[in-house]
Amino acid sequence: MNQAIGEDELVAAEYGPYSFSDYLQWDLEERMEIIKGRYFKMNAAPKRLHQKISLHIATELYQFLKGKPCEVYGAPFDVRLPVKSLKNEEIFTVVQPDICVICDPKKLDDAGCLGAPELIIEILSPGNNKKELQYKYEVYEESGVKEYWIIHPNEQTLLVYTLKADKYVPSRLYTGGDIVKSACIEGFALDLESLFKEME
Repeated sequence: MNQAIGEDELVAAEYGPYSFSDYLQWDLEERMEIIKGRYFKMNAAPKRLHQKISLHIATELYQFLKGKPCEVYGAPFDVRLPVKSLKNEEIFTVVQPDICVICDPKKLDDAGCLGAPELIIEILSPGNNKKELQYKYEVYEESGVKEYWIIHPNEQTLLVYTLKADKYVPSRLYTGGDIVKSACIEGFALDLESLFKEME
């Protein structure tokens, strides 16, 4: 499938399977993700609140990581999660997390990140909950993402999944007043009281 593809053809073959090689050929106006060979349209531009939360967290991470080997990136930023091969035509998951932290510089190239980030943070929006809570959960766990944070803006909650023995272990549900510490980004902590106050 290495030819340019339009939206009509893509809709007609939703389940692919599509690879990163196909992804590079697409001539579409909307942003897309591929999860296990299946394409997913990204939602329209995120709501203002989503962007505010994302910027707040990314800024805190950026300031904390100055002078350290880890780097923070925000969407749109392609993260390729290979299973058996690093070849473009054999990579069937390409996602754009809201925020990710990569500590191994060898995983970074001009196309984005090749391999699992240490930390991924996703902010739920209407219409993307199933993708974040089911599909992405599975590929992040299988790919070895050490921590997966899910923020629910409307409920003002944060849930942390930590990888232990190749399986995610959920935290309790954090909310306003909690300070959430990262297990994989040593020393980083997020004050949810401060974060959620910005939503008022």
